[in-house]
Amino acid sequence: MHEPALISVIIPTLNEANTLGPTLRQVQAQAPPVESIVVDGGSDDETQSLARSRGAAVLEAPQGRATQMNRGAEAAAGRIFLFLHADTLLPPHGLSLIRRALNAPDTAAGTFCLQFDDPTPLLRFYAWCTRWPWIRLCFGDRGQFVERSAFEAVDGFPEWPLFEDLELAARLQAHGGFKILDASVTTSARRFRREGPVRQQLRNLYLWSHYMRGTDPERVSHLYDTPSPDSEAERLSS
Repeated sequence: MHEPALISVIIPTLNEANTLGPTLRQVQAQAPPVESIVVDGGSDDETQSLARSRGAAVLEAPQGRATQMNRGAEAAAGRIFLFLHADTLLPPHGLSLIRRALNAPDTAAGTFCLQFDDPTPLLRFYAWCTRWPWIRLCFGDRGQFVERSAFEAVDGFPEWPLFEDLELAARLQAHGGFKILDASVTTSARRFRREGPVRQQLRNLYLWSHYMRGTDPERVSHLYDTPSPDSEAERLSS
């Protein structure tokens, strides 16, 4: 009987001391073997010390979600990578579901469905849409997993300020075998609570339409940020 594959869970952070603890606890409650890698973009709160106290390896990288996740992948020991946002909780047995999916010869990568921690009717509808089998809806807040060999074959995340998650999913599907699991991660609705669910979703749709048209991410990345002290932290993890 083969030993289960080591999964490296790579979490980009920036000032996530208020959200990271439950995420790491949920990761470490999963079936082993698993390693937790937190890649910090320059937090000035207790993010790094919290991560170390929870048993995670802590790396530093220039600020930017794609850059941070690529840095984590370079240092990871696992045959499988899971890229997880700091405010997102895995479902029970989530890592076992990943291993089972990647055991199939026609699957090299995939993602979960999504639910929010604030189950309002509108957010439940947004979450339901993640069950559509469409690669262009595979945002990073759903948790993206991939075989190391496939990740390296597509050269990792494009180091863009925005859309890096959608682009990676599209490249992995073209490379071969992308599966949407019938299980959901639970992510924070903090951005929707702050901005209002309709206003936030309209902004998301506007940005997504630019990605679909092939707009240079540098031209529109500023539109994802909002005037808030923690806007950059939320851009990395929401």
